[in-house]
Amino acid sequence: MPARRIVDASPLILLSKASRLELLRVAADQVIVPAAVLAEISAKGQDDPTLRAISSADWLIVVPVGEIPGPVAVCGLDRGETSVLALAFDDPDCEVVLNDLAARRAAASLGVPCVGSLGLVLLGKWHGVIPAARPTLEELRRVGLYLDDDFAEDVLKRLGE
Repeated sequence: MPARRIVDASPLILLSKASRLELLRVAADQVIVPAAVLAEISAKGQDDPTLRAISSADWLIVVPVGEIPGPVAVCGLDRGETSVLALAFDDPDCEVVLNDLAARRAAASLGVPCVGSLGLVLLGKWHGVIPAARPTLEELRRVGLYLDDDFAEDVLKRLGE
C-alpha cells in the first residue's frame, strides 16, 4: 500500500466525470495533486466539473513542485506528468496515477510504481469499494478512457464478470 498516491490530470478528469474520484483513495494514505496538474485543470475555468470535484474533495492535497530532477526532465512529458514524476522520484513510499502510455513508460524507466484508471477500478473491486468493476469501467470508457475492447473483456473475465 503506498503512503502517497500522486495523480495526473487525465485520471482526475475521467474519475470525476464518472463520479468515482474516491477510487483514488483506495489503499493509499494520501492523494496528492501537483499544483501544475491543478493549473492544467483550472485553465478550463472555475465552472469546470473536475475542478469543482477536486475542490470538494477535502482529502486531496495540492502541493507545489520544486526543481525537476534531471532524469525526469529528459522524459519529454507535459508539465503535469513531469510534476507527478518529479514528486515521486526517489520516493519509495508512493505510486503515481497516469493514463498516458508515454508517461507510464517514463515512470517504469524511472522505477516509479504506476497505476492507471483501470488499475484503480481493480483496486476498488478487490477492496470492496465497488461491488463490480464492469459498470465503473464502462462508465470510464463512456467518458473518455481509451481501452481496447478485447483487453477490457479479458480483464473483466479474469475478475469473473
